[in-house]
Amino acid sequence: MMRSPLLSFFAFLFAALCVSAVSTTGNRVLAILDDVAEKAIYSKFLGDLEGRGFQLTFETPKSESLALFKLGERVYDHVIFFPTKTKGLGPNLTPNILVQFLNANGNILQTLSSGVSTPNSLVSFLSEVGIELPVDRTGLVVDHFSYDTSSAADSHDVLLLPPPAPIRSDIKNLFSAGAAKDQVLAFPRGVGAVLGSSENLTPILRAPRTAYSYNPKEQSEVVDDLFAAGQQLSLVSAFQALNSARLVLLGSAELLQDKWFDADVTKPDGTTHKTFNREFAKRLSAWAFQELGVLRVNWIEHRLNEVGGSNETNPGIYRIKNDVKYTISLSEYAYDKWSAFSVPKNDVLQLEFSMLSPFHRLPLKFDESHSSPEASAYSVSFKLPDQHGIFNFKVNYKRPLLSNMEEKNTVSVRHMAHDEWPRSFVISGAWPWIAGIGATVTGWIAFCALWMYSAPPADYKKESKKTQ
Repeated sequence: MMRSPLLSFFAFLFAALCVSAVSTTGNRVLAILDDVAEKAIYSKFLGDLEGRGFQLTFETPKSESLALFKLGERVYDHVIFFPTKTKGLGPNLTPNILVQFLNANGNILQTLSSGVSTPNSLVSFLSEVGIELPVDRTGLVVDHFSYDTSSAADSHDVLLLPPPAPIRSDIKNLFSAGAAKDQVLAFPRGVGAVLGSSENLTPILRAPRTAYSYNPKEQSEVVDDLFAAGQQLSLVSAFQALNSARLVLLGSAELLQDKWFDADVTKPDGTTHKTFNREFAKRLSAWAFQELGVLRVNWIEHRLNEVGGSNETNPGIYRIKNDVKYTISLSEYAYDKWSAFSVPKNDVLQLEFSMLSPFHRLPLKFDESHSSPEASAYSVSFKLPDQHGIFNFKVNYKRPLLSNMEEKNTVSVRHMAHDEWPRSFVISGAWPWIAGIGATVTGWIAFCALWMYSAPPADYKKESKKTQ
């Protein structure tokens, strides 16, 4: 029996919707490995990605078919770099191309390993965003106070860390929510990085104060020249570009291997714990591929907030000293749905009404009347300044681990028309001047009346007859 073309179309559309990725930027993932067969040791991690709707493509660095762009467009939406022994990644993965990939809203998850030297192109690319790796590119992070005694009793290079804490008090805990109290994060044989001062860089997981990084190839018993130590080392780092494209640097690729997902580890005090690696890997990849921490502006409305004023929404022109109301609707994406975005209690969402510089900088308050479970509205009412010109309603909300939000609406503010000024008698301060004008007019009329209706004196009439 033959299907109708319409039925086939709807079947194809339904299948496409079912396999569509939960990422807001796309579902095409390129995984780069030394050998495609190595994907077996990351089967759980890669399987979780496929289970969330991503389409994985595996390539080696030297593959002739490898290309991030075709005809000026992205071929992939996300790239995962697993450790590779190749010093150079070829002409299709140069630092310039990787920067272009970020500029084209592509996302990158890069992993490192202490046993494999990081390729030159990746080192140069990381330096472009302000991330510095050890000079030898094979630095090993060890900690003699918090390690797994069952797998690293002598080397102390499998760090046992608590799940990441929130970066700031006003930022949601995206990476350790749901972790049990006795769960730890196993960080085996990893590399630490030092972050620059860029505001776009965020350390997701820092090394403990007792950890340090050194070159394992050095056989001396005393380490004299340390690359970095303690909180200087960032084990997991995040970079978010101005266009909200994301880069995650994971210092331990082994953290993603199957053997560390839900494994049992033992601390030096003898206590046994379950690892949090699988859930952490899920949340880390979800943030890197824009499944978490993504903000969306649903709509913006500004209008007159005056009794008897116009009901026009988003007019292009206002008058000075108008009372206006500004409202913005926001949503936050998490895995597979949009929900209302709630501004943390210790944070403020602000509106700027500015020309060259802000005339008003006002906090936006939650507006329940325009909110729903899928979107939250924030609004503020204020009086326009006594200054005509071109102004902007601007909301600039940029926080670590949240996509950048910058909205600007331009309007004109005119001066008052001649018939819009208040009458003088309405202004109490003008009453003395009005009284003075009235007294002057009254006196002049009285003087004219006296002059016109007063008879000439009698002596003036006799003198005029004698003269004749």
